[in-house]
Amino acid sequence: MKRLILASGSKIRAEMLRNAGVSLETIVARVDEDAIKSALMLEGAPARDIADALAEMKARRVATKNPEVLVLGADQVLVCEGKLFDKPDSIDAARTQLKTLRGKTHELLSAAVIFEDGTPVWRHIGRAQLMMRPFSDEFLENYLQTHAEDLFTTVGAYKLEAQGTQLFTRVQGDYFSVLGLPLLEVLGFLRTRGICQE
Repeated sequence: MKRLILASGSKIRAEMLRNAGVSLETIVARVDEDAIKSALMLEGAPARDIADALAEMKARRVATKNPEVLVLGADQVLVCEGKLFDKPDSIDAARTQLKTLRGKTHELLSAAVIFEDGTPVWRHIGRAQLMMRPFSDEFLENYLQTHAEDLFTTVGAYKLEAQGTQLFTRVQGDYFSVLGLPLLEVLGFLRTRGICQE
């Protein structure tokens, strides 16, 4: 049976796979995400292509050194009104981002690419649309202070699986893609390689 490496340092992605019964190793892929994203944006690439390219680049980086195993790369982008958002790097950036998203619908695109024998053999992009409620400034400030640990690890400055749920009125689409991985589709492919049981 082939081994699986997750080319990501994301704890939630590894946890989702392990909770589903998948054995895996993790190796953080060192790629310059900002440079790749900037170059693709300058070319006018759509958000889905950016997510896919980043996922592929991570998987490729790890697969070149581990060609004998399956390597899963993943990435997520957030789009609101045509603008891409990155993980905030400060409380002020998180505040600005959440104020921009407040009262609007945004889309999360979670890309997954799997390499086998050093070659990409499978890819999928999961989608979800999230409607953020028009919360008060007082609520926002309380959220920023009490959930600081959640602000900088996700592209949306929230964790839907935690109290970030309170930011929303509606979520449509794949729940696992909100968390950063189109899990059901990934599991479907892994079954074809014997990593999960048929």
